[in-house]
Order: sequence, then C-alpha cells, then structure tokens
Amino acid sequence: MVRPCPWGKVKWDDGCVFTIGQLARHVGVSIKTVRVYHDKGLLPEPGRDASGYRRYGARDAIDLIKIRTLAEAGVPLARIRELRSATGEEFRRALREIDDGLTARIHGLQATQERLRRLAAGDLAPLPADVGAHVERLARWGFTSRWVNLQRDLWILVFATHPDQATVLFQDQREILADPALRALFLDYDRAHDLDADDPRLDDLARRIAEATRARYGSDDPPELDAASQIPALIQGTVNASSPAWRRLDRLIRARLGA
Repeated sequence: MVRPCPWGKVKWDDGCVFTIGQLARHVGVSIKTVRVYHDKGLLPEPGRDASGYRRYGARDAIDLIKIRTLAEAGVPLARIRELRSATGEEFRRALREIDDGLTARIHGLQATQERLRRLAAGDLAPLPADVGAHVERLARWGFTSRWVNLQRDLWILVFATHPDQATVLFQDQREILADPALRALFLDYDRAHDLDADDPRLDDLARRIAEATRARYGSDDPPELDAASQIPALIQGTVNASSPAWRRLDRLIRARLGA
C-alpha cells in the first residue's frame, strides 16, 4: 500500500523511500554522482520495484552522506570503498588520519592566503627581521637604491626557495659586509654598474674580488645553495642582465677563480 510521506517521499509498508532524484536532492549531490558511486561499488544499487523505479531507504541516505563527506574531505573513491568494509575501530582510525590530513591542508591554505594578502598589499614575502635590518643598513653604508632593491628581491627569492640554506648564506654575507675592506669591494661592484663593459677598471676589480675570495675561503668552497638548484644561476643571470659591465665582471671573476 502506498501513502504520502514527508519531503515528497513515497511510503511503503516497510517505511519511507526515495527515488534516485529525491535521494540526490536531499543529500546535496547530483543524480550523476549517485550513479558514479554505484559504478564504483561505493553505494549498493537497489533493485527496481513493480513500477520499474529504484527505491532508496534511510540507510542509503545515511551511506550516501558518509560517502559525500569523505569525498569532500579529499579521500579517493578507492579508499572510501575500502572503508565501507572496515571494522568500527579501523574506520575511526582512518577518520583520525583524514582529520589530521585536513588540519595540515587547512594550515597550508591559511599560509597561502596570508601570502596572497601580502602580495595584494605589495609585499611579496617578509624577510626575517635580521635580514630586513641588514638590507636597510646597506643604504646607510652608501650602496645605491638599485643595489638595495636588488639585494632585497634576491634574498626574498633565496629564503622562499631554500629557507635552511639561506640562513647560512646570509650569515656569510653579513660577516663579509661587516669587514670595511670587503664592504668596499661590494661598493665598487655596485658602482661598476654604469661603467662601459670594456672599462679597464673592471679587470682590476675582478682581480681584487678573486684575491679576497681566496683569502677568505682558502681551499674551502664558499657557502652555496644545493648544487642541483637553478636558483644561483637565476640570481646571477638577474644581476648580469641589469648591466653589461656586471656581466663582464662576472666572467672575469669566474675566469680568475677557475670556475
């Protein structure tokens, strides 16, 4: 016997049932999604009644809500199918693992959101406080605004891509610039930006820089990024592209150091 039932369902003697469209609508998925879950073995497909319709009960609705919740959490359908046959404890343990994964994703998204907000405000990425203070100090030492801005951008790049190694590199450069004689070499490098590429002063500067490099590091290699990283080449390419004199100076230094 059929009689009306709430929410547009059809009531049989054994309880309220849904058509596939009603089930999908009440759970908040599409009919296509329900059929995909049938095809993937996630939701058993009921047989047809005498009228040729498939009828879904309350248990089907509960199962569909569980499947939808797991799918929205990013759980692969194959994993959801496995969980359908899990014991109660296995299912709870899996849910805890999924929850931990969601927490990590949320933290990652929050960090991404914060970077987007800084980008919208014109601040690509904040530098560590000591690095920011060091960059600001460059201007007081007599470096041009061009050099200060270049250093800020390059340190942002290094700290964003290699945060662990960046700290070692920064400490090395801070020590170098704390030495007045070595700082003078960097100031000369900065001022060489506007020289002609064939200016003989570049040869002398390259010699002085190579000698200072050998004196500081001896037979040891200077701190550098991972050998597999393309960032050093990108950084030097950025520097060289801004000045023909800097480009030639880089070649002269490399030749003297045998690089």
